[in-house]
Amino acid sequence: MAVPQAFEERHEQGETKAAGLILVKLGGTRGVDFEAVCADIVELTEQGYKLVVVHGGSAQANELGEMLGRPARMVTSPSGFTSRYTDQDTLEIFTMAVNGKVNTLLVEQLQKMGANAFGLSGLDGRVIQARRKANIQIVENGKRKILRDDFTGKIEKVNTTLLSFLLANQTIPVIAPMAVSEDGQALNVDADRAAAMVAAALHADILLLLTAVPGLLQNYPDESSLVKHLTYHQIDSALEMAQGRMKKKILGAKEALENGVRTVIIADGRIENPVKNSLIGNGTVITRQGRYEWKP
Repeated sequence: MAVPQAFEERHEQGETKAAGLILVKLGGTRGVDFEAVCADIVELTEQGYKLVVVHGGSAQANELGEMLGRPARMVTSPSGFTSRYTDQDTLEIFTMAVNGKVNTLLVEQLQKMGANAFGLSGLDGRVIQARRKANIQIVENGKRKILRDDFTGKIEKVNTTLLSFLLANQTIPVIAPMAVSEDGQALNVDADRAAAMVAAALHADILLLLTAVPGLLQNYPDESSLVKHLTYHQIDSALEMAQGRMKKKILGAKEALENGVRTVIIADGRIENPVKNSLIGNGTVITRQGRYEWKP
């Protein structure tokens, strides 16, 4: 089936280009409606669009860690970004929760709805390669510290061969946020930034970041203060405005736009038809230039 002429971004110079590939990133926080997201993905696939899913799973990893007596330790970098400190035990818990549970449940949901989905992590087939950050700097109680034996990674490369094969065979890749180091170690990577890098590598037209808020809020947590549109040149100001995990989403949006993605939308994953609602501009729409328009 031919890809419909659906997404258009009209630039000042009059250029109009149809989009073909959408990357949907589902947040790992409680509240995101996985079933509603999957239903939208299946409907868009049936209409001829190519979709890739990247997901988090922080809530599930936190719950499992509590059950096993290994509660999550969240740390803050000197630049204000929060992340999960991932020692060897935490990595095993994260893998069980995110790759073992969340990934399987999403694939199952898509299969039940009639779509062929293939679950994997960035570790599989070296799809996502990263450099291990064995020692990380954090700020705790106003003091800088160094944590050692960390198994998080900075993404350096996305191999698209396997993903392109799956897409060419009408299969939806569902990717857990893990990567492989140069020497074969499993690493935890940020899901928002993984989504940005995969979207850029696949030349996606639109990156959707679905979370448990309506988008970037000017006065967090006031949901009526939604910032509806940003251009690439406003992202640095948006980074200063963003609170908590939203900082990583804005940073991911910046990296995606810098690497060729045309539009990033941060939107509410808790509502009815979350994907379709985000595509018509309900959320924070961030464009490289010009304005975004959805014409189904």
